[in-house]
Amino acid sequence: MQGARTLVLGTLLVSVFSAVSVHSSPLSSLPPASAPRVFLSFKELKSTGTAHHFAFLLNSTDYRILRMDEDHDRMYVGSKDYILSLDLNDINKEPLIIHWPVAPQRRTECVLSGKDINGECGNFIRLIEPWNRTHLYVCGTGAYNPICTYVDRGQRAQGLLQDQMPRAGGRTSRAADPSASPEPYAPQEYIFRLEPGKVDSGKGKCPFDPKLNSVSALINGQLYAGVYIDFMGTDSAIFRTLGKHTAMRTDQYNSRWLHGDVYIQKTQDTKNPVIYGVFSVSGSVFKGSAVCVYSMADVRMVFNGPFAHKEGPNYQWVAYQGKIPYPRPGTCPGGTFTPNMKSTKDYPDEVINFMRNHPTMFNAVYPVHKRPLVVRTNVDYEFTTITVDQVAAADGNYEVLFLGTDRGTIQKVIVLPRDDLQTEELVLEEVEVFRVPTPITTMKISPKRQQLYVSSVVGVTHLALHRCDVYGEACADCCLARDPYCAWDGKSCSRYSANQKRRSRRQDVKYGNPIRQCRGYNSNANKNTLETVQYGVEGSTAFLECQARSPHVSIKWHFQKENSDRRREIRSDGRVVRTDQGLLLRSLQLSDGGVYQCTSTEKNFKHTLVKLKLVVLSAHTVNTIQTETPAPATPPLQSSAWTPSAEQYKDLLTILSQPEMGLINQYCQDYWQIGDDPATHAHKKKDLKEVQKDLRKPRNRRHHQEQSSMAET
Repeated sequence: MQGARTLVLGTLLVSVFSAVSVHSSPLSSLPPASAPRVFLSFKELKSTGTAHHFAFLLNSTDYRILRMDEDHDRMYVGSKDYILSLDLNDINKEPLIIHWPVAPQRRTECVLSGKDINGECGNFIRLIEPWNRTHLYVCGTGAYNPICTYVDRGQRAQGLLQDQMPRAGGRTSRAADPSASPEPYAPQEYIFRLEPGKVDSGKGKCPFDPKLNSVSALINGQLYAGVYIDFMGTDSAIFRTLGKHTAMRTDQYNSRWLHGDVYIQKTQDTKNPVIYGVFSVSGSVFKGSAVCVYSMADVRMVFNGPFAHKEGPNYQWVAYQGKIPYPRPGTCPGGTFTPNMKSTKDYPDEVINFMRNHPTMFNAVYPVHKRPLVVRTNVDYEFTTITVDQVAAADGNYEVLFLGTDRGTIQKVIVLPRDDLQTEELVLEEVEVFRVPTPITTMKISPKRQQLYVSSVVGVTHLALHRCDVYGEACADCCLARDPYCAWDGKSCSRYSANQKRRSRRQDVKYGNPIRQCRGYNSNANKNTLETVQYGVEGSTAFLECQARSPHVSIKWHFQKENSDRRREIRSDGRVVRTDQGLLLRSLQLSDGGVYQCTSTEKNFKHTLVKLKLVVLSAHTVNTIQTETPAPATPPLQSSAWTPSAEQYKDLLTILSQPEMGLINQYCQDYWQIGDDPATHAHKKKDLKEVQKDLRKPRNRRHHQEQSSMAET
C-alpha cells in the first residue's frame, strides 16, 4: 500500500511541478509568489531581540529537539555525546547536561570499519521518550552500535549553576570537561543523570547511521519506532518493542517507509487530525518541494475500501471483488467485532492467508483538494521540516506553517481560501536562524509561550512566532502584511489580542484591505511624506533612491516640473534607468530639475515612499566657481580626472547586479565579524577559494537578495 500511495503522490507532484514551471516562465519579470514580504538576515533577526541562541560550549554537533515537556517547562535535546535539558523560557538559563560518549574501544572499532571518527563514530542521540513521570528512555547510535538507557530527571529537572558552563567567549568549565560531572546545586530537588547499569541494545529503536532519519512514539509502555535497522542502512521498518508483547516489524526491505517530514495537527475531533507532509524531488529534469495536507478521514476511507489484487495475463493491479474473510483484515483483536480474540494469533488461517496475499489497498490517499498546499520550483533550496500553529484572528482561525529549509532559513506561510475555490499562498516572512547557513533539522512550537524552537547541526535557537513591528510603522503596512499574529492597535503594529478594544483594532487577514481598515491613510499618503532636496550637476549622473517595502508592490516614478501642476510617469529609456533600488538619471540636463515622486501600489492602495526635489546646477556655473576657487594641491596619482561615459555607467550597473557581488560582500562581512563572537570563529572563517567556488555555481537570485547585495555594495 505504501508503494502505491507514494507512486500516485509522486506522479501528482511531477505534474504540479511541470505545470508551475511552464506557467511561470512568461512571468519571470514579476516577483515570485514565494518571495517573502519581509526577509531578516541573522544580524537583523538578532537586532530585533526576538531570537536567542544556545550559547554554551559543548564541543558537540548535530542537535535534535527530540522532546518538549511543557508541564515541567523543559526541552530535551540530543546531540553528539550529549543529552540536554533546557528551560523553555530561556534555553541559556541553568541548563542540565549529561555527557554520554561511547567507549574508546568502540570508537576504535567504528573507525576500523571505515567510518568517519567525527561525523559517524560518536553517540548521536536520536530517541528521547518519557518512560514515566521521573524517567526518560534515551537511545543513541553508539558509534554504529545502537544503545539505550534510562535517564532520571526527577520531579523538577532544572537548574545547573550558571557559572559551571561557559558562554560563548567564556572560559572552560567542569561541565565541558568529560572527566568531570557537573553537580546540581540542590541534589535532592534537581536531578538529571543516567541510571547506572541499565544499558540495553538499541537495535530496532535507533538507527546505526546518524545521517538517517528516524521517528518514535512510546505508548502504554510499548515503543513504536521507524528506523533503518541494519548496519548498511538499507532495511527500513516500523518496529514495536518493549512492553509485554512480542517484538513486531513491518515487511522487510521496503525503502519507502521513511521519507519526508510529517507533522500531525490536532483538531477538535481527536479521531480526525490533519496530516502535513513535506516532499522534495531533485533530479535533472526539475527540482522542487511541496507541502501536502491529508485528512485522516480520507486515510480511514481508503483502508476501509477494496484491496488490491493482481490478475490477468499481465498481472495488472485491480480491485479485489471476491469474498473478504471475517474478521476483516486490519481489524484490531479484542475490539467491538472481535471480543473473543486477544491477539492476531487467534485469527483463522483464512484471514492470515488473505492478508499475506493482499497486503495493499487499491485506492490511493490523495491530498486535500487533490493538489499540494505549497509548491516551490526553480529555487535554490528545499524544505526539510515543518510545524504548524493554529492562530485565532479577528476574522477567523488560521493555520500558520513554519517551513525549515536546507539553507538555514525558516519561512512563515499562510494559505488562504479564495472565492473561486482556489487558494492564495502568502509568505509573511523569512528569517536566517543561524549565523552559518545550515539545514534546519527539527522545529517545535510552544503555543503557551509563543515561541518556536529550532535545531540544526550547529546549535539550538528559540525565537518568537511574530515580529509585528518589522512590517512598518503605519496602519496600512500592518494591514497589508495580513499576519494573523499582528493587528493595528491605534498606535503601532503589535500582537493581536481578542481583548483589545474593537474601536482601535485593525486587522484583515483574508483580504488585507487598508482602504477599508485604515480610513484616511490613502488620501493623506502624499501629505505625510517629507520632501527632500538633492543636487546634481549638468552632464553628470544622479541616482534617486527608492526601495519598496515588499516585493509584491509595484513602483512608479512621476515627475513634475517647477511652476507646473502637470505630472507625468517616468519610463526607462536610453538616458533613464529604473532599478529595484531607485532611478538612475544619466547625462543630467537642466530640464531634469523638478519634483520626483516614488509611489508604491498594492491592492489598490497607493503610498508615496519618496518625494524629492532635484536641483540641477549649470555646468558652466560650477566650472566657473571651481576656477575662481583655488584647489588644494593633490598628489600626482590623483591629479588625473576620469570622465565616465554613459556606456561605462551601464556596465557598472550590470556588474553590481551580479550575484557574485553578494557573495563577495558576505565574505567581507564574515571576515570583519570574526572578532565579534569567538564561539563561532571556526564556522565563520571561510577561505577565499571557497568563495571562488561559489562564484562558479549557478544560482537562482531572489528579490530580497538582489536588494541587499546592491544596497550593501
